[in-house]
Amino acid sequence: MSSPETAQSERTFFGQPPVLANLFGVELWERFSFYGMQGILLIYLYYSAERGGLGIDEATATSIVGAYGGLVYLSTILGAWLADRVLGPERTLFYAAVVVMVGHIALASIPGLAGVAVGLVLIAAGSGGVKANATSLVGTLYSEDDDRRDGGFSLFYLGINLGAFAGPLLTGLLQKNVGFHYGFGLAAAGMFLGLVQYGAGRRRLSDEARRVPNPLTPDARRRMIIGAAVALVVVVGILISGILPASRYALAVAVISALAAIAYFVVILGSGRLTDVEQSRVLAFIPLFIASAAFWSLYQQQFTVVTVYSDQRLDRNIFGWEMPVSFVQSINPVMIIILSGVFAAIWTKLGSRQPSTPIKFSAGLAVMGIAFLLFLTMAGGGPNSAPLLGLTGILLVFTIAELLLSPVGLSLSTKLAPEAFRTQMVALFFLSVALGTAMSGVLAKLYSTEHETPYFGVIGGVALGLGGLLALAARPIQRLMRGVR
Repeated sequence: MSSPETAQSERTFFGQPPVLANLFGVELWERFSFYGMQGILLIYLYYSAERGGLGIDEATATSIVGAYGGLVYLSTILGAWLADRVLGPERTLFYAAVVVMVGHIALASIPGLAGVAVGLVLIAAGSGGVKANATSLVGTLYSEDDDRRDGGFSLFYLGINLGAFAGPLLTGLLQKNVGFHYGFGLAAAGMFLGLVQYGAGRRRLSDEARRVPNPLTPDARRRMIIGAAVALVVVVGILISGILPASRYALAVAVISALAAIAYFVVILGSGRLTDVEQSRVLAFIPLFIASAAFWSLYQQQFTVVTVYSDQRLDRNIFGWEMPVSFVQSINPVMIIILSGVFAAIWTKLGSRQPSTPIKFSAGLAVMGIAFLLFLTMAGGGPNSAPLLGLTGILLVFTIAELLLSPVGLSLSTKLAPEAFRTQMVALFFLSVALGTAMSGVLAKLYSTEHETPYFGVIGGVALGLGGLLALAARPIQRLMRGVR
């Protein structure tokens, strides 16, 4: 790691260490490819062959998308484990990005469901590795007393949202004018560009970025390879045999995520290595875990229900030009870029007077419920009748809800984590996202344009009610947190 004096002399990327540009770039292009592909994935699955799609029924298509999204967050646990025990964060990030690129190539070049199966599994596995390690690598660029750290992370997250903004726009244009596979190909090209620029600067990362914190013994490594091979054969066998129908993929991932979370909580709480304070804090995390999973089950419907809604219910005609469906996915990143600074300023201004974490969680969940209830104002209007401005307003409410809950969730998991289980608590937060994302696919199977009023009304009302219950429980939860806000 560079000393603070050396770091201060290397102001070549907006006053930050020069290698931040490479990490910024690989994450920008990974998000470009990730959101660009996801912007057109669902409609590719359920569009008819005449429109370039696979003609799968909508319920099955949303299940596949939900399962894929859940696998992305499940694989962050694998990515973190590989970095800690096998490869180190730098090599894990690089190889994970290669896997992402290969997945996009498979999706672009292999026809039919075979391309979807191979491509999505590879992209999910690789994206988890990138997510798990990119942020930690940014942290290795700074010493503990380097006052540029917050600015560096702000630039890094700007790259994430720039990629998320541009990806759906460009892949959507290609899908609309040339075809789906060209859009998927652009996602692969974007990841390739990210790898090229990252590879040019990866040697400048510190030795800390390449260190394997807790390496496996040779025997354990052999057992890991055998276990991974067996697991791969089992998964491929299940997919090929049809034992698990595609319509149940999302439910399967949700069940796996829930069981993994329960196992984590049992192991942590059953350990004799926790102090009374640490055990109390883990107990406090349980209702917040449930609230987080409920939140993500609604928020991640941007890629399931909101996509179907944008295709079938939204008036996308702008002065005689029909906007591609995927463009809707670029609205949220723009709002995050604009509003994240506003929220940061508000919390800074409030200081110790800002709401506690349980209240922020309850507000985020309740606001997410309100966003769903707002769909009722446009219900029953028929095909392509919902105004674009109306959906934009609802996505603004989505963004406000996200900024109330998402930024504090990962931070909270580190603050409540027992000393002996820091990594596992972070894994628990990702499991809440995996569970919620998979559930977004399960819930989306219940949606149809003919029954949108009960769908949005019931789900929005339940979320609002859960947010209210969490607010009522905020003080007891706060007491269990033992001094953590």
